[in-house]
Parts: sequence; structure tokens; C-alpha cells
Amino acid sequence: MAVVALALVDGAGQMLLQRRPLHKQHGGLWEFPGGKVENGETPRLALVREIAEELGIEIETSALRPALLADGGDKGSVVLFLYTCQHWQGQIIAHEGQEWGWFTRAEAAALPKPPMDADLLARMGD
Repeated sequence: MAVVALALVDGAGQMLLQRRPLHKQHGGLWEFPGGKVENGETPRLALVREIAEELGIEIETSALRPALLADGGDKGSVVLFLYTCQHWQGQIIAHEGQEWGWFTRAEAAALPKPPMDADLLARMGD
């Protein structure tokens, strides 16, 4: 299964992370926002759709920069594509009721995260 995620970065260099709902897998852990790529979608279009659904902001596909790839290893069937973005339109509103916040890399590293998000964050360049 293909999954996309976004490292949204503000003007101060902080990144947005959101907390997974308690009733979902990895509930209560912090992650990059994103979601599943649906049939017929490209990863970029899926990410634009997911971010609009989750956070209520608009992102142009041209503003997305491919960053990293993670997978579930030998035991997983998930491939996660991480993109970065520094430009968006609109105000962030958690449409799915999730908690979110802006974090420095050090603050983000200290948060409890799902394994793939922790791996991606550890491998992100400055």
C-alpha cells in the first residue's frame, strides 16, 4: 500500500506534526500528516487531497518536494513517500479533530512517533 506524508515547514523552520486519534493504529503518537494513495491517484495528488481533508489548507503539487521514502521492512506492506512543502494557502484547521502543532526538529525528535515517522525524521536533512 502506498502512503504519502507531508513535512510542512513554516518560515521559522518548524514543522507541523499531528497526533493520531486514540482509536486508530498508533493512536496518540505524533506523525507527519497525510494518508493513503487511492486507485488512479498520483502520490502528489493524493497528498494535496489528504492535506485539504485533514488540515483545510491548499497546496499546489508544484510546491511539493520529494524528500524520503520509508517502508515497513520485511514485515510490512506499506511504502511511505515523504514530501516537504513551505508554501500553502489558508488557515490550518484540524477537520478530523486531531491535535497538531509546530515543532523544531529537536522537539519533534522527542515526541513519541510511529516507527516509520521516527525513521523519516531521523533521516531528514537540515
